[in-house]
Amino acid sequence: MGGNVRIVFAVFVLATQVIGVPAIPPWKKLHVPWKNHHSKEKFVNKRQAFAIDTTFNLPASVKNAWPPGGNFASGIIDLGGLQVYEASTSASTLTKVWGVYEGGADGKGFSVYEPTGIPQGFHMLGSYSQPNNKPLFGWSLVAKDVSANTSNPTLKKPVNYTLVWNTGSLKIDQDGPIYVWLPIAPDGYKAVGHVVTNTTDQPSLDRVMCVRSDFTDQCETNNLIWGLDTFNVFDVRPSNRGIQAPGVRVGTFAAQTGNPNPPSIACLKNINPIPKYMPNLEQIKAILQVYSPVMYLHPDENYFPSSVEWFFTNGAVLYKKGQMNPEMIKPNGSNLPQDPHNDGSYYIGLPSDAAAQEKVKKGDLKSAISYVHVKPMFGGTFTDVAIWTFYPFNGPARAKVEFLTLNLGKIGEHVGDWEHVTLRVSNFNGELKQVYFSQHSKGMWLDSSEIEYQSGNKPVYYSSLHGHASYPHAGLHLVGQNDVGIRNDTDKGDSVLDLGASQLVSAEYLGSEVVEPPWLNYYREWGPKIDYNIDEEVKKLEKILPGRLKSTLENIVKKLPSEVLGEEGPTGPKVKDNWNGDER
Repeated sequence: MGGNVRIVFAVFVLATQVIGVPAIPPWKKLHVPWKNHHSKEKFVNKRQAFAIDTTFNLPASVKNAWPPGGNFASGIIDLGGLQVYEASTSASTLTKVWGVYEGGADGKGFSVYEPTGIPQGFHMLGSYSQPNNKPLFGWSLVAKDVSANTSNPTLKKPVNYTLVWNTGSLKIDQDGPIYVWLPIAPDGYKAVGHVVTNTTDQPSLDRVMCVRSDFTDQCETNNLIWGLDTFNVFDVRPSNRGIQAPGVRVGTFAAQTGNPNPPSIACLKNINPIPKYMPNLEQIKAILQVYSPVMYLHPDENYFPSSVEWFFTNGAVLYKKGQMNPEMIKPNGSNLPQDPHNDGSYYIGLPSDAAAQEKVKKGDLKSAISYVHVKPMFGGTFTDVAIWTFYPFNGPARAKVEFLTLNLGKIGEHVGDWEHVTLRVSNFNGELKQVYFSQHSKGMWLDSSEIEYQSGNKPVYYSSLHGHASYPHAGLHLVGQNDVGIRNDTDKGDSVLDLGASQLVSAEYLGSEVVEPPWLNYYREWGPKIDYNIDEEVKKLEKILPGRLKSTLENIVKKLPSEVLGEEGPTGPKVKDNWNGDER
């Protein structure tokens, strides 16, 4: 009995040693003037400065980073008679018009900005908004009609406005009242953004432009910026997203009462060839040189990444249904099936020799490189750089059940683990806007202002222990709730992979300039189907748990995504839905 107590206490001590790293430093206090519209008196409200009070810029300038050639990072994009320009915080072309300092993310409120100081002939399409709990970093497109169609121009003034919402009667900490207006577009045109004022007077009809309908696309609400009762503010994006989708994100917000979808505004549409403003080969190399991420593995990691060639040359074999003897795989995978189908007839397995099997499972960090797929997004106004890493083996999952940490045995183990992060780069100026971190069957986008960097503009991220999910900050990332769930432990160990050591494996828009390796077109499983009994694995663990925690553990396992359970062999990058589409 005493030995069991000591074991439980030791597990408790280990579990409590996982400490997160704060993502945002503490902010200094300052005095901010605001107008109390209830008493109609002006006074100074002492509040702690929020993250949004600081404008974010990339650690190093990218103004002269891009080799010449083509239209990438040329400043203005022509959608086919409608030119658009990115008014952004980094270019100091967005000016704050209002803020509220409570509610929403972290209870910090949100702020609204309008384009100012924009190029001659360009017009505002709508205001930009973001939460106050992160540094100011954003953009909103402005537009110019270059269609030479005087009878049916691509831009027209609204005919009127509808008042959507106002804060005149609300007792909240704000910069005076705000009035949110939706432009009423002429026939054949659509509004793509909202306008805000500080009085009840309608905005001037010259304040904003509406867009001809054939230059617009259906959009959907994305992230919630701020909400109060039945009123919500969202950012929006095109509903149809992918390498062939023409929808263009405007950077404006949708103010909605009631059902958030479909939003009351539209997105833009590119009717020009989508690849027109994409980077060429030399510019892709420059993007990777400037932005290639640095991945830190956990200090206790046992299963490391490797190159695909190392995996094949060190004993990985191809099994075919109905055949007893597997086939050795050539270093470039040229003898793998190349048809785009998965009928369950083939899978890649480990060598049969026990020693060789253990060697392959542990991977080889020295050989590891990343595999890069470059694709257009948002109608070719952005470049997505998906950077893939291969692990020969995924280790066992671990669960946190209150103060206990449990190794889930065979649960989580599988051969062939593909993970990735994606850089989203603006084709207007080459600026890194967002980074996507894949995490099992899902993932998360973060703005460039929310991540860590080293060596200039290189994003830092962390590979979770055994599961290899990608996280932007070190610490325990629990997939679950109420102190119960699957552990994703990350920390800055000595094992590091600079993803700048890479191979460009695909950029479809460049045609024959990029030759895809044969293994990329292998659509079958990169590992065998696991035949262990999950119920039996759970029962083994339940023997050491108090009664009230047994059902909790069962619920955790039942909710695990297939990528964690490892019941089916994982597929390669080209089979994932984000290969041709947007990230989940």
